[in-house]
Amino acid sequence: MKDFTIRGKRKILSQIFIFLFWIIIWQIVYGILQRDIYLPSPFNVFMRLKELVFLKTFWQAIASSIGRVAMGVFFSIVVGTILGIISSMNDFIYNLINPLIVAIKSTPVLSFIMIALMWFSSSNVPTFICFLMCFPVIWTNIVGGLANIDRKLLQMAKIYRLKKWVVIKKIYLPSILPYFSAACITSLGLGWKVSVAAEVLSHPRNAIGSHLYSAKIYLDSSDLFAWTLVVIFFSLLFEKVFAYCLEKITIKKSSKVSKGCVKVGAKN
Repeated sequence: MKDFTIRGKRKILSQIFIFLFWIIIWQIVYGILQRDIYLPSPFNVFMRLKELVFLKTFWQAIASSIGRVAMGVFFSIVVGTILGIISSMNDFIYNLINPLIVAIKSTPVLSFIMIALMWFSSSNVPTFICFLMCFPVIWTNIVGGLANIDRKLLQMAKIYRLKKWVVIKKIYLPSILPYFSAACITSLGLGWKVSVAAEVLSHPRNAIGSHLYSAKIYLDSSDLFAWTLVVIFFSLLFEKVFAYCLEKITIKKSSKVSKGCVKVGAKN
C-alpha cells in the first residue's frame, strides 16, 4: 500500500514537471519571438482563459460542442457495431462495406466537411463529420475483434453444448470488449478533433470552433490559444474518464470468461 502511494505521488510529480517544462519552453520561445500575434505569452493566455471561464457564452459553446460530439460518437458506435457484427457473419456484406470504409479513411476530412456544408445546416455538419470519421474505427475494431475470438473457447462451448445466448454472453462479449473499448476511446478523441474542425468551417452558433474562427479573424492570438487549450483539456478529460470506465468493465468481464464457461458447462 505504501509503495502504491509512493508511485502515485511520483506519477503526479512527474506530470507536474512535464507540464512546467513545456510552459517554460513556451515562455522561452515567446521571449525569442516577442510577437504576440504569432505566439502569445503563457501568462496572457491563462489570463484570457480565466476571463472566459466566467462568461456564459463560454459554457454554452462547450455544452453545444460536447453535445455534437456525443451524438456523432453515439451514432457511430451503434451503426458501426451493428454493421461490424453483420459483416463478420456475412462475407458479401463485408465486401460490400469494406470499400466504403477504405474510401472514408483515404479521403481528407476537409473534403467531407465541404460536402456536408452543401447537404446539412451549419449546426448539423459537425455531428455528421464526427459520425463519418468515427464509424470506420468502430467497424474495423468490431470486425477484427470477432475475427480474433479464441477458437478453443468456442470449441469448448460446442463440446459442452452451451446455449447460444450463453456463448454470446460468456465468450463473444468479453472477447470483443477490449477491441470495442479501444475503438470507443480512439473515436472519442478523433471525434472531438474533427467536430471542432467542422465547427471552424461551418461556424454554427454556440460552438468552440466558431470562437476559434472569430479569434483568427480578429487576430486575437491569446483568445485563439485559450480556446485551443480548452479543446485539448476536454479531449484528454473525456478520453481519460471513458478509458477508466471501460477498463473497469473490461477487467471485470475478462476475468469471468473462462470461469463462466466452465461453470455453465459443468451445470449442463
